[in-house]
Amino acid sequence: MPSPVASKPAPAPAPAAASPEPQVASLPPATAPSPARAAHQGEVRAALLLPLSGPQAAMGQALSNAAQLALFEIADARFNLIPLDTKGTAEGAAAAASAAVAQGANIVLGPVFSYEVKAAAAVTRDQVIPLLAYTTDRAVAGGGVYALGFLPGPQVARVLAHARDQGLRRIGVLARSDDYGRAVAEAAREAAALQGLELVAVDYYDPAASDFTQVVKRFSARKGVTPKGVPGSAYDAVLLPDEGVRLRNIASLLSYYMSEDGAEVPRLLGTLLWDDPRLASEPALAGGWYPAPPPSGHFAFEQRYAKAFGALPPRLGGLAGIAYDSTALAAALARNGMGDYGSATLQNPNGFAGVDGIFRLGANGIAERGLIVKEIAPGGAREVGAAPSAFQ
Repeated sequence: MPSPVASKPAPAPAPAAASPEPQVASLPPATAPSPARAAHQGEVRAALLLPLSGPQAAMGQALSNAAQLALFEIADARFNLIPLDTKGTAEGAAAAASAAVAQGANIVLGPVFSYEVKAAAAVTRDQVIPLLAYTTDRAVAGGGVYALGFLPGPQVARVLAHARDQGLRRIGVLARSDDYGRAVAEAAREAAALQGLELVAVDYYDPAASDFTQVVKRFSARKGVTPKGVPGSAYDAVLLPDEGVRLRNIASLLSYYMSEDGAEVPRLLGTLLWDDPRLASEPALAGGWYPAPPPSGHFAFEQRYAKAFGALPPRLGGLAGIAYDSTALAAALARNGMGDYGSATLQNPNGFAGVDGIFRLGANGIAERGLIVKEIAPGGAREVGAAPSAFQ
């Protein structure tokens, strides 16, 4: 029997902390249904756009499995899920979206990659069909397209809010000089302004470099006065959004240069990229904080998935849980709301409960999530900040 949270997306009951995002155009007002959709009155159709062939076929099949699990657990006889192959290409995604329209889809779930979403959105927006994409690219969101991936903005807002609550107000950002690093830095600027934090410095490093000594030394050289009134680092906390060997090397360098003259090393902060059990063995990261989905609902989802398909779902950046939640949401609204996928319904300010915690869809197309905060420790990461039970 599925848990209450995992089995039925439902409005969250009461307010909780949230971080607003810039507003953009929401889904246009509904128009008369297309001939294909009008021909299927009494049936609700959801098209599932995934790479079911080509190099990403294994991933596509795993996401299809997760969606099928939600279909089995949530849907009633009125709900029809239509899998369509994007082939992992923009052209394939556009063709799949056109096929979804031709088959009378009321809502589109997926696709995964940003270039696929852009191609599919050109079709769905024209037909006023909402699209729940599995991407982390906020640039494609808005106008009836929702980005359900774990975007940097909500992650950064959550970990900075936790740092603020612990009295850490002077924040530095040291990020890689690619799209992800710049997105995190921009999210930090927005969150700092909203939360009344001081963004002391933002610096970048080349992710392809083999030696980060000079950039870390320059970043660490900024000095200030600590809350205790003594000279020390300019930062109370440093946001370091990276992973793997590069993260370990930079964290070690920061620890070395920031502890010169016996100064206290600022608290290190991360993003979901830190959700890696191997980091527990890195002394420089001990005590670092990062955001993550609440584990209980996802663990229950993994067990049900494994029982149904004989193996745990692949990690895939949380995509399996997203595929489950999007399908469960579409099926629940078909059952309880007669297939109302209008913007007022999808953008319910109370949000919905999913396998990775509560989430809600903003008018800007961004998925806001209720995340916990974890602390890296030698015995493994432990929860130090609870997820909100509801949104504000």
